[in-house]
Amino acid sequence: MKLIKSYLSQKNVFQVKNLDDKTIFFIFKKIIKEEFGNIGLANLRPEYYKDKTIFIKSNSSVWSSELWLNRDKIVRKINSEIGGKAIDKIKI
Repeated sequence: MKLIKSYLSQKNVFQVKNLDDKTIFFIFKKIIKEEFGNIGLANLRPEYYKDKTIFIKSNSSVWSSELWLNRDKIVRKINSEIGGKAIDKIKI
């Protein structure tokens, strides 16, 4: 399985600045499932993406805290998957 960044660098079709929210949300959900499983996926939902910030809605304060504690790691993983700096921060 190839990473998205390999396609981006090979074909040079997309640039990080032109990514839409659906792409960011797909990658976010993939990372959340890897980190927290289906339970995390059910409790953390991406709502909005603007200015390199992804806004997340949580079902409980416990999941908000868990995401807050792991936010830097998740941002790094998202940016690594994309192959550029698409996300600067996560807001809950």
